[in-house]
Amino acid sequence: MKIGIVGFGAAAIGFINEIKNTDNDITILERSKDIFSSSISGIRSDGKIFISSSMGGDIDIPPVIQKNVVNFYIDKLSESDKKNIKAGTSFNKKSKFFDKFYSKGFEPVNADFWHIGTDQLGSVLKNIFDELSSKKNINFLFNKKVTDIIVKEDSTIDVMLDENEKMNFDYVVVAAGRSGHKLVKKIAVNYPDLVLSNNIVDIGIRYELPDHLVEELNEEMYEFKVRLKTKTGYKVRTFCNNPSGFVVEEEYDDFVTVNGHSNSKVFSDNTNFAVLCSTSFTHPFNDPFGYGSYISKLANILAGGRKVLLQTYSDFLESKRTKKLGRVKPTLNDKKLSLGDINLALPRRIGISLTEFIEKLGEVVPGIAYPDNLLYAIEVKFYSNKLNNEKFRNFKFIGDCSGHTRSIVYATSHGKIIGRKLL
Repeated sequence: MKIGIVGFGAAAIGFINEIKNTDNDITILERSKDIFSSSISGIRSDGKIFISSSMGGDIDIPPVIQKNVVNFYIDKLSESDKKNIKAGTSFNKKSKFFDKFYSKGFEPVNADFWHIGTDQLGSVLKNIFDELSSKKNINFLFNKKVTDIIVKEDSTIDVMLDENEKMNFDYVVVAAGRSGHKLVKKIAVNYPDLVLSNNIVDIGIRYELPDHLVEELNEEMYEFKVRLKTKTGYKVRTFCNNPSGFVVEEEYDDFVTVNGHSNSKVFSDNTNFAVLCSTSFTHPFNDPFGYGSYISKLANILAGGRKVLLQTYSDFLESKRTKKLGRVKPTLNDKKLSLGDINLALPRRIGISLTEFIEKLGEVVPGIAYPDNLLYAIEVKFYSNKLNNEKFRNFKFIGDCSGHTRSIVYATSHGKIIGRKLL
């Protein structure tokens, strides 16, 4: 059987590892130029993996599968690099912070974390690629942008590529991650019965403050996860905490957003994490990606181009443009940011929700709401349409582009589950 895989990310890795020792002819179509620039977003940057039953996706992944996936990635490191991995547990039963957060209305989220570090991910990727590409039945094709997928009457599948190129397969999985939203949307237009739901986007900011203010929290958990239902009705959460980390830009075709990461050996004096507001929509609106994109583009315009906005927390509260920074020095390159007023880009309801969240964080951990801490905007997390994988027998969506996963471990596990079903 000829199997086509669109995108080489975490989900594809899980899927391929289940079927690699079969007689199937496996072709991976990756739009990037090589393995080091492929669409493995979380594995290419930061490399945070975790085991949790309450975050990472809405499909049931048994803990044993999650643990196997964690071990798989860690085993791709050398013994010396493994010593640089940082681990922690967000809100275990003995956490001295649990009651403090709970008493302020937060929902503490339990998860076990392992952080590989951006600077060690190159060797992880290379080892995975070398192992898979050595198989005679596995063929990697880079610089291949898939533009459409057509299920034919004979049940074979045509994969359409740039420059009118076409490839035909007996079985196709789309593993394009959240960055494959345009392809997924196009397919969904052709096959509307695939879509189960399409109404969520997370919009917020990246928050940066000195390490010493959150030292105890970082030492106990490394990554702390909390959620809060705010007075507006919106749910706000922390995401991707990076002790001694760096703020970075995240590139899209026509705009930039903000993100963060940490290394295993090179550190800053600051911690950064996202504060995200989950926004859902009802009929007739059905374009959450367009909504998040519009807000991101507006922030870029206010920043003077493909840049992000930077503002002190006190100026954000006062809806006043920041003209001068205080004690906290930004870790993002000065050429990629502009001082400004984030309130001009954020919808009011989202801004109010973020403020309530940060103020309550400050009540639990003194210093989090200091006036010269920094906000970068916009950070946005797009979610693909939730898709029906039972619609076609030989055409599946796996990982984050399926709308059912939101993490390296869940995406990889989803790929493994679909691979086992195929076997």
